[in-house]
Amino acid sequence: QNVRIDPSSISFNMWKVIPVPFYLSVHFFEVLNPKQVLQGAKPVLTQRGPYVYREYRYKTNITFHDNDTVSFLEYRNLFFQPDMSNGTEEDYVVVPNILMMGAAVMMEKLPNVLKILLSGALAGMKQEAFMNRTVGEIMWGYEDPLIDTINTLVPGLIPFKGKFGLFVQFNNSHSGLFTVNRGMKNISQVHMVDSWNGLKKVNYWRSTGCNMINGTAGEMWPPFMSPTSLEFYSPDACRSMTLVYEQSGKFKGVPTYRFVAPKTLFANGTDYPPNEGFCPCMQSGIQNVSTCRLNAPMFISHPHFYNADPSLVSAVVGLHPSKDQHALFLDVHPMTGIPMNCSIKLQLNLYIKQVSGILQTGKIKPVVLPLLWFAESGSIDGSVLNQFYTNLVLLPLLLEYLQYIFLGLSVPLIISAAVLMVMNK
Repeated sequence: QNVRIDPSSISFNMWKVIPVPFYLSVHFFEVLNPKQVLQGAKPVLTQRGPYVYREYRYKTNITFHDNDTVSFLEYRNLFFQPDMSNGTEEDYVVVPNILMMGAAVMMEKLPNVLKILLSGALAGMKQEAFMNRTVGEIMWGYEDPLIDTINTLVPGLIPFKGKFGLFVQFNNSHSGLFTVNRGMKNISQVHMVDSWNGLKKVNYWRSTGCNMINGTAGEMWPPFMSPTSLEFYSPDACRSMTLVYEQSGKFKGVPTYRFVAPKTLFANGTDYPPNEGFCPCMQSGIQNVSTCRLNAPMFISHPHFYNADPSLVSAVVGLHPSKDQHALFLDVHPMTGIPMNCSIKLQLNLYIKQVSGILQTGKIKPVVLPLLWFAESGSIDGSVLNQFYTNLVLLPLLLEYLQYIFLGLSVPLIISAAVLMVMNK
């Protein structure tokens, strides 16, 4: 009863407004040798950051339906934390000119006349393959005349206007309209997604299995979990993800199951046939998300290409994949399905290459270039932990012990009654 989505349940306020400190930590990869990369050299990278943001999540437009579901919008607000960061938003970082390099690859198969026009326009605007911009600009957006130029030359190629930034739609925004099960009639279905933006499945991918919206919205799971796997739908990754059980443990006295990403999560269709629907694929360990990112040549992966094909790591200098630093995990209390401690980590990558007809791409060799990686982390603590521990751990444990005590006390009574019945006969 306490984990149903019901205003009278203990977990409802936790569900409505995430009460625990949640942080977004962003690490940028700065390119140290941009001029040499233009001549065909291997990119040399150094990691900058982290740039840390306090993340506040809250649900609005909460609407209960007759079929035991509830709809909501969850908003995210981010606030920079200077004391937790290694640098400021005013730091300058040399990264690929994402708009230009992305558009170049997108236009590769278009007529040469368009590419020549774009190349001339880029030269006139003094656009180069690499740019030196602040962390704040790259994340939250900057004005770029290239947007209007591309929209004029190839209408619809990048269907947006105004500022361009990697996280411009991440702050003060929601991740779509979720409709999930409340668990009032069937507790095993609580938090399971019924639809997202009115859809039972998405249409980004090439197979029904890959388009399925499975699991929960990624915040809580049904109670009485088994040590096997859990699923959630991620609008940021445009897909459902399955994590697998790794080990049992405790978080501040609360028993937990740890779930981690299997090596097959971002495997290509050759190494893991069920992922064929996410193709066209490259090496294992990176997933092509161009179909849900305006057709830009973007890929997601684990940070530093952890669990990926070694050729991705060796194609650049400066990556050091490590399970301790780059693997994602969820520690969930199995009885209630509530996460106690988590760190979800993803890396954003851009595929760059020399494009015939666009001079600004120089002699760049094809490479999947890491742009940044981020971690969304949080853990239950303080008064919330105390309330959780008392109501959802101690009391059930106490009731379980009382059950055995009463059972133990009843045994002699049953035996005595049986003896008396025999004697009376």
